Amino acid sequence: MRKYKFTISGNRYNVEIKSFEENNAEIEVNGTSYQIQLGQEIKRPQTPKLVRYTPPTPLKPPQPLNTPGLSIVKAPLPGTIIALMVQPGSKVRREEPILVLEAMKMENNIFAEKSGTVKTVKVGVGDTVMQGDILIEIE
Repeated sequence: MRKYKFTISGNRYNVEIKSFEENNAEIEVNGTSYQIQLGQEIKRPQTPKLVRYTPPTPLKPPQPLNTPGLSIVKAPLPGTIIALMVQPGSKVRREEPILVLEAMKMENNIFAEKSGTVKTVKVGVGDTVMQGDILIEIE
């Protein structure tokens, strides 16, 4: 069928493939016949592809706290109001403490998110609030 000439470690070989079916072959090496069974093909590893890192798109910047209109101060976590520093009509500046909320035996100062005038105070000293409850509205 096909004839090949090999030189291995200085020795010369004449190889002839007589027949070849599926995994079985009949070959003749330097006049001697052999029945051989071929193993599975050895697969060569592929070179990995280079994948470039693409950083995630940046998040939108937070909205500025000094927005016109009504600012609603909500309870950041469940707790009890232990002090109020403002009342309706009080003038407040941004980041000024407006009340103290006790939660998990810790006192947490709650600050004004914008400068303005206190419109309503929805809680009183001793009131228990849940997370997200409206505490104060500032115009």
